[in-house]
Amino acid sequence: MVGQALQGQVALVTGAATGIGRATALALATEGARVWINHCEQQDLAEQLVAEIIAHGGDACAVEADVSDPAAVAAMFETILGAGPLDMLVNNAGVILEKPFLATDEADWARVLGVDLSAVYRCCRHALAHMQPRRSGAIVNVTSDLGFLGREHYAAYCTAKAGVIGLTRSLAREFAADGIRVNGVAPGPIATAMVSPEHMSEQWMAKELAIPMARLGTPEEVAAAIVFLLSPRASYFTGQMLGPNGGSWMGA
Repeated sequence: MVGQALQGQVALVTGAATGIGRATALALATEGARVWINHCEQQDLAEQLVAEIIAHGGDACAVEADVSDPAAVAAMFETILGAGPLDMLVNNAGVILEKPFLATDEADWARVLGVDLSAVYRCCRHALAHMQPRRSGAIVNVTSDLGFLGREHYAAYCTAKAGVIGLTRSLAREFAADGIRVNGVAPGPIATAMVSPEHMSEQWMAKELAIPMARLGTPEEVAAAIVFLLSPRASYFTGQMLGPNGGSWMGA
């Protein structure tokens, strides 16, 4: 059943073929939004998600683009905006790298920051150039609790995610007067392919990662926070970081 909270709104979710992005696309469609499902070389999964959304009465379309490529992002926004206005952006696409800092070479650094930080800048820039004249819009950037905490062997990832936090808060201040809200979610460990190694129980991982709630989160729990921040229910929220993290990070 399709809800009404976001009826008539159009959203772009990057990295939406799997994990948190997939759950977010489904949740947005359930609330009545038309969803552009960005993917990179995952056409089959993206089309399956489109078909699932349509089968449940929603509206969605897949759009391929490597968000680390400026030309691909420009072409993606040209396609989307050529079809009509864009009301919401979710910057979710990401990669993770576990590697000792001194073994992290220039290529590793560029790849992680290219997807996890520069792509967020790039998509925000295109979206805000469209939203500002319309004086409305909402953006949610997906960062991580590690952007606050740091973690050994994750220097590139933690740096990128900390950068997303700073970018989010800066944009929130700059565009608030234009009626545009920019917020973030900073999940803790979530049960996705990026976090769940084979042959390790969820309970072991929760203990190893020091999660007070003693379990991993689900993509759907993160999606619920994202949809809230995009919805009219969060009309007085901007520059905020919601933390669906099971208590792994309790800071401001």
